[in-house]
Amino acid sequence: MTSWAGIAERIGEATGEPFAIERERSVGGGCINRAAVIDDGRRSYFVKLNAADRAEMFAAESEGLSAMAEAEAIRVPQPICTGVADGQSFLVMELIDLGGRLNGALAGEQLAAMHRSSSGTFGWHRDNTIGSTPQSNRRDADWIAFWREQRLGYQLRLAADNGYGGTLQRSGERLLADLDVLLGHDPIPSLLHGDLWGGNIGSTPDGQPVIFDPAAYYGDREADLAMTELFGGFGADFYAAYRSAWPLDPGYPVRKTLYNLYHVLNHLNLFGGGYLGQSSQMIARLLAEIR
Repeated sequence: MTSWAGIAERIGEATGEPFAIERERSVGGGCINRAAVIDDGRRSYFVKLNAADRAEMFAAESEGLSAMAEAEAIRVPQPICTGVADGQSFLVMELIDLGGRLNGALAGEQLAAMHRSSSGTFGWHRDNTIGSTPQSNRRDADWIAFWREQRLGYQLRLAADNGYGGTLQRSGERLLADLDVLLGHDPIPSLLHGDLWGGNIGSTPDGQPVIFDPAAYYGDREADLAMTELFGGFGADFYAAYRSAWPLDPGYPVRKTLYNLYHVLNHLNLFGGGYLGQSSQMIARLLAEIR
């Protein structure tokens, strides 16, 4: 059972106004965290909770939300405070009513605007997580090297450690060796959400798109676009508006598979062998493009 006194005290410190919880209700927090909505009769907040050793995960998520908010392109929940209290880590953020219907065209336009926020190198100033998997963001001026070492290479090594060796590793190593054939389009380092599937976007009742639960870093904007297509897609109006705001380079359909391979491998490592066949098939398709 959650003790809220320490979290309430931190909210008061962060906002400059004392906060005494009057009501608390549990809400869906996904497969990694617990979540709740709390209020004092005037103000309401959304709170994520986990074990005390997950504090850095929440700190990185808070910084990702702040980075996206600073881009002033698409709405995100404003982080209030994060830390450890009463033996558990927490992230408190703005509570947003997500009861509206997504305006796909506006979401596509605003995501393209966020991707215009750039950096001199790929990566980020700190590591974070993709789901609950550590995600390295060591800065690198070379996108191919970054994707080879810190994205696909890391997930393949983790898969080997988890017992998925053999054919997956041999074909994965061939893919890594020839990655430059698929990634030769010279992208700029764009600010990415990093985990942009349909469960991480919503809409306010007045139609304002909202994105949340980031795994932020600077990378090829196509990596964000690719993941929007991994679990069903965001609708034709979203993609048309994005391309109108910022057309994609030739070769995106192949790179889409390459970028989504990272997430499918991560699902393999998080959830088990049900994703092994999909991972192997994606690698085979990419190797066929190289030959």
